[in-house]
Order: sequence, then structure tokens, then C-alpha cells
Amino acid sequence: MAVRPSRSMALLLLRRSEHVLFLGLLALGAAGTAGEPGWPVLLAGTVLVAGWYAAGVVLARRRGTRGLAIGWLAVLVAGCAALALGSASFVWLAFPLFLLATQLLPLAASVPVVAALTAGTIAVIAADRDRWDAAAVVGPVVGALVAVMITVVYRDLADQLRQRAELLDELTAAQDRLAASQRDAGVLAERERLAREIHDTITQSLTSIVLVLRTARQSAVTGGGPAVPEPLVDQLDTAIGAARGALADTRRLVRDLTPAELAGASLPDALRRIVADQPGDRTRLHVEGAPAPLPTPVAVTLLRTAQEALANARAHAAAGRVELTLTYLPDAVSLDVVDDGVGFDPARPLGGTSGTGLGIGGMRARADEVGGSLSIDTAPGRGTAVNLTVPRQEDVR
Repeated sequence: MAVRPSRSMALLLLRRSEHVLFLGLLALGAAGTAGEPGWPVLLAGTVLVAGWYAAGVVLARRRGTRGLAIGWLAVLVAGCAALALGSASFVWLAFPLFLLATQLLPLAASVPVVAALTAGTIAVIAADRDRWDAAAVVGPVVGALVAVMITVVYRDLADQLRQRAELLDELTAAQDRLAASQRDAGVLAERERLAREIHDTITQSLTSIVLVLRTARQSAVTGGGPAVPEPLVDQLDTAIGAARGALADTRRLVRDLTPAELAGASLPDALRRIVADQPGDRTRLHVEGAPAPLPTPVAVTLLRTAQEALANARAHAAAGRVELTLTYLPDAVSLDVVDDGVGFDPARPLGGTSGTGLGIGGMRARADEVGGSLSIDTAPGRGTAVNLTVPRQEDVR
């Protein structure tokens, strides 16, 4: 946690020393008035000044009260001046007032105030002694200079602590970003490892099962041996279909776990490669706005949605042309995939034997994971428009 200047032990000690100095000099002044004419009035004034000073201490703990603090200082100076005019015992309250003036006021304003306080102090001392001497001048002048020097050191210390706190905040933020990056890298590495394991085990086994079943069916249908019952052939067809479906699902899972298309490439480059792999020249990509790096989950979601939409257009829509538009907005990224295919009934997505609708459900689930929104505009006979809009905030995980 960053150390704030207000919490610094050095600054806290300086503040408390100022309080002790002011109240101590105020008490000494009150004690010096004992036996003087009008001492009850001076004592009452001492109590009022002490209370006003305490109110200022409480006020200083609140933020946004600088204007009030200057007004408080003006009243405090007036009260101390009244006490000094009543008794020279209070004249040394000028020194803590020097400190307060230089701390609460800008330097350009504090210098004239300190000079006026110094002149007033010299005048009160000279009037009390009925003469002008070097001690009456040198003492207040030296006190004013010391107060200014202390304030300069105080401000420099406060600036250093403020800079240190800012650096600590930046370091903490950098550490958080690094930890998040390492976490993301670990997640991606584990996903790639899991994908390799699935590919090397389940995918290969399912491929072998499909080949064995196809060979068995071919032998059963074209072999020269005894006739094979028709139900057995149907069962082989069912087994082959199930194995092929499981193989397709497994391969899709492997693709989802390993966004190899994004390795060392930007999202527009990955989409261009996908478009280039489409048969013929019926698919086009348009990139609008200034491309910028995206969080990995956002880029993967946009990429997989584009792949799924293209696969649907190719396999189910019989589209003659597909237009992909990737738009970089100030706060979001939008992907539009529009085809001129046969469309479908949104109430029965890809119904019948042409599909299951799981692709659309997968796209919606991906959009939800990154806080995006997916919309599909389609109807039988008039094509399909898929829009995915995802926020660009960096804290998407």
C-alpha cells in the first residue's frame, strides 16, 4: 500500500510540534499577564484563541476546506494581534503564525503576510520597551526566516512523499497487470496442453473407430460371404454417424482450446487468413476503424464467432456471397457476418436434418462470457446477418 504524505511520521511529528509550540507560547503568554491590568479579559481572550485554534485543527482534517482554512488563519492572526496589543507576553505567538502563513498560503502571498507580522512584532516589542534596539529587530526577523526555511523543507518533503506514493501506486498497478498477464498466459498454456492431449488421445481413437466401422460396413455390403441382415447395416450406419459426430465435436473442442490463428497475429490478420481459406472468392473482409490490441478472450470470441458464422453460411445457407465487417469503435468492437443464403426461421434455428442450432447457442454463450451481445437477423429466403458487439475494456478476462 502506498504511503500517503498525510500519514508520514515526519510530517505528523512536524504538525504536532506546531500545535505544541502554539499552545505552549499561548499558555506562557497567559501566565505572563498575571497581575497586569485587565488580565481577566486577556485570559478570556486566551481561551477563545485556543478554542479557535482547536477548531482549525479539526477543520484541517477535512478535504476541500482550503478556502475556509485561509479565513480561519485571518481570524487567528487578528485574535493573536489583539492579545499582543493587550500584553507583550503574547508577542512570540508570531513565530507559529509565520509557520501557519507559509504553509496555508501560496509563497507569493505568504511572504507579504510574514513581513507584516514581523513588522507588527517589532513594533509591539519596541513599544513595550519604549525604545528601538537590535534585539527587538533581529529576533523577529530571524524567526521569520527560520519559519520560511522550515516551510520550504516541509513542502519539499511533502512533494517527495507524494511522488513516492505515486510511484508505489504505479508499481502496484504494474504488478497487478503482470500478474494478470501471467495468469492469462498460464490459462492459455493449460488450454493448449489440454487440446494436445485430446487431439493425441480421443481424436485419434475416434478417427480409428470411424475407419474400422466404415471398413466393416463396406465388407458387410460388398463382401462375397453370406448376406448381412439389413438391421445390422443400419446399426453400422448409426455407429458411423455417432462416431463422426463425436469426432467433429472433439475437433471443435480442440479448435476452441487452441486459438492458433491468433498466435503472433492480430485479429484482422487471423480473419484474413480464414477468409483466404474459403472456397472461391465469395467471402470478403472489411476492417473499419483503427485496429488495436484486444484482450485474448475478446479476440478469441470474435474469431470463433466469425468461424462459426462462416461455417453455417457454407454448410446450411448455400450463400453465394458472405461479407465480414470488423469495426473498431471507441468502446467496443463489432463483427458483422452477412450472407445472401436461404436464411432460416429464428424460432427453429437450423432445424431439420441440416443442423442442430448448437452453433448459435455456442456463439451466444461466448458473447455472454465477455460481456458482449449477439443478434441474428434472418428469415427464410432472405439471408442472414449476424452481429456480435463486445466491449473493449482491458479488464475482460
